[in-house]
Amino acid sequence: MIPEIKLKSGVKIPQIGLGTWQLAGQTCGNAVKSALKLGYRHIDTAEIYGNQREIGKAIKGFPRKELFITSKVWHGNLRYNDVLKAYENTISELQTDYLDLYLIHWPNRRIPISETFRALKKLYDEKKVRAVGISNFTIAHIEEALKHAEIPLVVNQVEFHPFLYQKELLDYCTKKGIKVTAYSPIARGAVFRNDTIIRIAEKYKKTAAQVSLRWLLEQDMVVIPKASTEQHLKENMDVFDFKLNDEDRKKLGNFDQKRFVDPISISEFDTSIIDKVNSTFNHILRSK
Repeated sequence: MIPEIKLKSGVKIPQIGLGTWQLAGQTCGNAVKSALKLGYRHIDTAEIYGNQREIGKAIKGFPRKELFITSKVWHGNLRYNDVLKAYENTISELQTDYLDLYLIHWPNRRIPISETFRALKKLYDEKKVRAVGISNFTIAHIEEALKHAEIPLVVNQVEFHPFLYQKELLDYCTKKGIKVTAYSPIARGAVFRNDTIIRIAEKYKKTAAQVSLRWLLEQDMVVIPKASTEQHLKENMDVFDFKLNDEDRKKLGNFDQKRFVDPISISEFDTSIIDKVNSTFNHILRSK
């Protein structure tokens, strides 16, 4: 059974979830069904992933109260009315009445964050979302967000793995009562190509991915590894029967740092791309 972490809003989040970024179509639907069968209860998605309909079909008929569903509002949809429209589109696609956690996907300096939080507070007060958080926020972004958030910010979802040990950010979030969710927790497979991690894994009779996940879990983080096969889904759950020693834990936090998701290309954005995404998204909303 996957343990849960209690967020400062009182909501409990399973410490391991299924990340669905780049999972699409039937592959996504099958992965979600397999995950639920194995005992996963936390499913992470976002409106920009384009897979919420498949997830909605996959969870249909499963007891909703047993699920923890996270979605994210896209960077270009952070104005008050756009947040509300994006939310309605998301729950329609997921075929659910509420979200357990709703995140701002990326910060957007062009839209006042106070406007975004007004919409999120409305959703929170109306119990349409059980908890609110952020994603890809730096310390400076969080400090600005906390000035305007009238509701608890409970999660910051960021890229985090042995090759991107954001300890300062983790420590800051912990101090503020914000849990960190690690996406790309196995560094897009890079852990399998690192001799140090491979040797550590052999010592514990585990895979390199399991060692990376364990390292993150031992720092009280939530992890959302992507997996599409039953074998990998099982492996990602099988991380609670061992503990890393201090020496190995230190080694895993001592690599050269490298991002596998480029925050500049996404968070600063080519405005022509953003305009195209928003135009398409708004056309879909108007056609409903």
